[in-house]
Amino acid sequence: MRALLWLMILGLHAGLLGTVALGEPLPREEIAALVPQPYSLGEPVGNDGVYQLIDISRADAGFVFETEPLAPLPGFSGAPVNLLVLLDHDGKFLDVRLIEQNEPIFVSGLGEAPFRAFLEQYAGHSITTSLVVGTPYRGASQGSSLVYLDGVTKATASVRIAHESIMAAALAVAREKMQGISAEPPAHPDPDHDEPLDWQALVDQGLATRLRVSNAEIEDAFAGTLWEGDDPEATDYPDEPYLDLWIVDIGPPSIARAVLDDSGLRELANFLEISGDDEPILLIETARHGLVSDDFVRNTAPDRISAEQNGFPVALRDADLFFDLADGVPDGRAMILRTDRRLGFDPASEWTLSVEAVRQHGMFQPETGSVTLSVTHQTDERFFVRPEVVTPAPPWLSALQNRMADMVLLAGFLALLLWLLFFRMNPLADNRAFTPIRLTILAVVIGFIGWWGQGQLSIVTVLGSLRALFDNGSFAFLLYDPFSLLIWAVTLAGFVLWGRGLFCGWLCPFGAMQEFSHHLGRLLRLPRIEPSARWDARLKKLKYVLLAGLVATVFLAPDQTDLVAEVEPFKTAVTTFFMRDWYYVAYALFWLVLGITMFKGFCRYVCPLGAVMAIGGMLRGRDWIARRSECGSPCQLCKVKCNYGAIKRSGEIQYSECFQCLDCVSIHNDRSRCVPLVLSRKNQLRREAAE
Repeated sequence: MRALLWLMILGLHAGLLGTVALGEPLPREEIAALVPQPYSLGEPVGNDGVYQLIDISRADAGFVFETEPLAPLPGFSGAPVNLLVLLDHDGKFLDVRLIEQNEPIFVSGLGEAPFRAFLEQYAGHSITTSLVVGTPYRGASQGSSLVYLDGVTKATASVRIAHESIMAAALAVAREKMQGISAEPPAHPDPDHDEPLDWQALVDQGLATRLRVSNAEIEDAFAGTLWEGDDPEATDYPDEPYLDLWIVDIGPPSIARAVLDDSGLRELANFLEISGDDEPILLIETARHGLVSDDFVRNTAPDRISAEQNGFPVALRDADLFFDLADGVPDGRAMILRTDRRLGFDPASEWTLSVEAVRQHGMFQPETGSVTLSVTHQTDERFFVRPEVVTPAPPWLSALQNRMADMVLLAGFLALLLWLLFFRMNPLADNRAFTPIRLTILAVVIGFIGWWGQGQLSIVTVLGSLRALFDNGSFAFLLYDPFSLLIWAVTLAGFVLWGRGLFCGWLCPFGAMQEFSHHLGRLLRLPRIEPSARWDARLKKLKYVLLAGLVATVFLAPDQTDLVAEVEPFKTAVTTFFMRDWYYVAYALFWLVLGITMFKGFCRYVCPLGAVMAIGGMLRGRDWIARRSECGSPCQLCKVKCNYGAIKRSGEIQYSECFQCLDCVSIHNDRSRCVPLVLSRKNQLRREAAE
């Protein structure tokens, strides 16, 4: 049992991530069944559960993989969330789907629908984008390249863990399977760079790339094929050019001014204003090949031109612009193509343009053949700027920033409470308004810490930490909920100062609800039901038995851990505001209604978290409740008045059962109620009268 206490202490140092055990990939047939239409599962790529993604035309469309084998970050149950990710070759998410999760809030709280809705947000986003779960901190979205994904209310910590798993797994696939794709934003034209250029300067500096192929060269390319000799012009005029193609990246303004006239510049400026992420590429062909076939449709992908960069295809599309060239630029058929930088194209890096040369053989049912003519192009880096990489804050920092206001209020509340209980305990207990003050504090605990802050501590966290410890896992999941983590920290510190009483008596929302039930019963003058001293002692052992059963479940039947943890009604009463299936609600209401006649029965006899707190209280470094020699013999007043049965007949405080209600402290200090003080006062009066 003591090991559980040290386990929670280790949880506070969760920044040191442990080595996570890798999960085994699902069998191929199970993954295939999960891939959505119109895609299907292809061949495996390596041994880590990554597969080809096949589209409806049976072409290779990207990758399919699970997140658990690649990035098994544990959730609050201690088990990773396993997701299916479909990623195209440009690093864009096609789909993200839930395979398996054991997050308590989704298993039997909110249900999986909000989680699945959250995952739908990934489609269309790229791994090159800085994706963040939550809302912008202090308007940080303005001018920022961060893209914010809406979280799930009451489950932000869980979806943050899922997000980190998705991104970590996707980037792992990109690094190992998609060599060349960059997780950094690409360069874009520098609008402030200005230098005088003309066509000759572009040619001399390599900013205009030429691909020239003669008729003789194209004939040689088809030599030995069915289509050899099918182009009479190639054989009749071998020295004439078949293809004379110029390539110019006109994204940089200085280069655009060198090749377009004024009207063309205005047309280009209007286009870029609407589509600012596109890089425009000017092609000029002065020979007989042309740029596209007769079947080409404007504003679509060119049918005889393609490009690639770092081994990955670059999506080209006609920009559908009408323009004229500047003086001095070669006269020919010209078109402007566009490609989206967000899909990974880096205009400042080398890329390859390919042109398809097509021939047909035969007259009635001609057979078509082609060869590919390629040339590399690169525009100098000086024309571009690379945006500063916006690195999302660590998940724990993002979680902290998103709850900064709540954290400040919580820290202030906890500081005030600790000051009262440590430095002003006696004046507080002696105050005539002590009960209203205590109930006010407990109302804040229910409303702010419980319902608003979702800071109800739970045995689920302890069990998740236990599982992570024995699986050589990570405690990082604790950092995703800084609100609860601060309460855990104060609770652990309270073990040394007061034992279990700080949390169980002052910081537990469900415990506070039961105390209000008790006062309602007193207000209604209902009779109290209290077990005998013998049965009270027996029933107090039940919570340790339940705790042992929960711990055993973690090792013997881990899939049932979330179910057996429902012995706590916390999720129903606090996390979901009683909005659950009727049997969960009935169970929680049972304990609250019972509390009207039996004082805090769940806390005293059943709560497994209370058992952990009692064990943690063994670290208590002082007996903070003052006692007198007469306590217990002959005086039994404090024992009789203690609603928790935490005082033995000897007068000794049983701190493992003390909830720090301060009732005995107020009696101890009250000259009108404390029997030793009353007798001492009477003896003094007799002596004074005798004198």
